[in-house]
Amino acid sequence: MSTLQLQSAPPRAARVATWLYFGLNGFAVGMWVVHIPSIEQKTGITHSTLGLLLLVLGGAAFIGMQVAGPLVDRLGQRRLVPAAGILLGIALAGPGLATNWWTLGLTLILVGFGNGSIDVGMNAQAVVVERGYPRPIMAAFHAMWSIGGAIAAVIGAATLRAGVPTEVTLGLSGLVCIAIAVAASRFLLEATIEEDHADDAAPRAKPPAKLVWALGGLAFGLMLSEGVANDWAALHFRDILGTSVSTAAFAYGAFAVAMTVGRFLTDRVAAVVGPAAIVRWGAAMAAVGLTLVIVVPWVPVALVGWAIFGLGLAGGVPQLFTAAGNLDPRSSGALMARVVGLGYVGLLAGPALIGGLAHWMPLNIAFILPVVLCILTFFGGPVLKSRR
Repeated sequence: MSTLQLQSAPPRAARVATWLYFGLNGFAVGMWVVHIPSIEQKTGITHSTLGLLLLVLGGAAFIGMQVAGPLVDRLGQRRLVPAAGILLGIALAGPGLATNWWTLGLTLILVGFGNGSIDVGMNAQAVVVERGYPRPIMAAFHAMWSIGGAIAAVIGAATLRAGVPTEVTLGLSGLVCIAIAVAASRFLLEATIEEDHADDAAPRAKPPAKLVWALGGLAFGLMLSEGVANDWAALHFRDILGTSVSTAAFAYGAFAVAMTVGRFLTDRVAAVVGPAAIVRWGAAMAAVGLTLVIVVPWVPVALVGWAIFGLGLAGGVPQLFTAAGNLDPRSSGALMARVVGLGYVGLLAGPALIGGLAHWMPLNIAFILPVVLCILTFFGGPVLKSRR
């Protein structure tokens, strides 16, 4: 029989530290995204080249996740999470210094690898911190990622308006990330497992591979749907509903705000109804919201639809990550890397799939794909009932 113990810091301090790492990650990604247009202009690359480089970044992030997962289990979270945060901070300065396509590509490999590494590490740490609390708290960590991205958008817009060179802004942002990673490291928790000697000879059962793939498949569907909103919500308003560019921005804004608010609310609801209900009925709500977007060509209703879509997607992914991290505490990092990795593939694939479908049908009809995935998630959600 094994017992799980938490060491190295009080749970409340570790909770705040983990918030900071999620905010750090969201801030770093947001600063890169905000400066994509200026970096594209500075390096003289085309949109098609940028698209290929973004695939390189995504591939590097996926590799980083798969490398970081086993390292979390082997080296411990107090070592890997700060190291990944420092790497991401160092890498963030790179795109601002790039002068052509290949130097930008090299820097994006580092950015992607650092982003993927910290993504798995901080989610694994969040699972450990959550074990010290009597109720779920994972969704609030993911909300802090969104807050970090929002802060980056505000700061990035202000520095661009003020004419601050991109290399200066990204360099200083990288230093902020490094400072946060170092300062918060001492408050992280480490999970250790003590085995009773009577069970030393008993074989340790591994989580069924089908269950891990099922969690990964659900994460793929939900994060693909999220990626569709990130890249196509504003374009839906502009191209299908015929709004101005400024009005179109409200579509993504409604989705993002609803998702952030929903993540702050999800934990208390999950404590009452359980993770399976959050995943299932959240997916059902998301399907209803996006269906409104598809069938109603009226801006106010479409805004409500995007908001319902964001609210429905808000809590599902955190529940899946928690379930993956708790399948086997001895290998939580490696298991989480698989689930997070599959979810990340969905996040990258969603916009591309919708873009391909939009060549053959109207954009709003292409949104049927994420609706179908949300419906499938509703029926697949019961897999979490025994994984609370």
